[in-house]
Amino acid sequence: MNKSIIAVAAAAVLAGVGGWYYWARQQQRHAVAVPAPAASVAPVGAPPSAPPAIHYPVPSGNASGISASAALPALEDSDPSLREALGTVIGADAVKAMLSANDLVRRIVVTVDNLARAKLPVDRLPVPGPSGAFLVAGDAQHATIDPRNYARYAPYVDLLRRLDMHALAGVYFRFYPLFEQVYRGLGYPDGYFNDRLIAVIDLLLATPQPQGPIELIQPHVQYEFADPKLEALSSGQKVLLRIGPDNASLVKAKLAELRAALTASPPPR
Repeated sequence: MNKSIIAVAAAAVLAGVGGWYYWARQQQRHAVAVPAPAASVAPVGAPPSAPPAIHYPVPSGNASGISASAALPALEDSDPSLREALGTVIGADAVKAMLSANDLVRRIVVTVDNLARAKLPVDRLPVPGPSGAFLVAGDAQHATIDPRNYARYAPYVDLLRRLDMHALAGVYFRFYPLFEQVYRGLGYPDGYFNDRLIAVIDLLLATPQPQGPIELIQPHVQYEFADPKLEALSSGQKVLLRIGPDNASLVKAKLAELRAALTASPPPR
């Protein structure tokens, strides 16, 4: 029951990243691949269907503040360039500590897409999990999330608090063709990754925040939320509940900043 949304924010944010490790690790054996949209067959003689409308187009060239001469590496060679670009935003040391995995673009896209689903594929997350074990207060009959867990996410929260979301959006825009390439390769040939990212951010921003301790049950090995409505939330929304209300408020505020930077507009109310 782990893996902080802060690094999640850094994955969504990168566009994105993690604090979900413990919980996701418990559920790893149950994780499933990202489902591809069902294929449809057009009637004989019917005109080809138009591709889905793009709601949040990504600026290109000078409109995004990116030099037209900036060379974009091939996907398989993109890790060094992406790490260097992110280092200008969050610092080289933070990149080294938080993004130790390879194949970053693919990991970010898969993580963002699955934040709106029931499970996170733990083996594809781009960041390490927080230190320490998940703590539960009470007993098997009356268990709640122990507030001491919230301190485990402090490094992610501190990093996120310092992030310049407009600068981060600039890196995202520069590498966007690679994010789009991966997203379409997941089974969305007509998909638009930026629309998916904004939809996921909006879902996270709509996460409810219960008052008081959050009760848990343990029907099997891993803990679940006792409230069926909370248990039915997406994996990303559950992360926001597990990191504590203060951390969640900070994450939501920074996600709203990122959304504005990506769309030039605030989130809907």
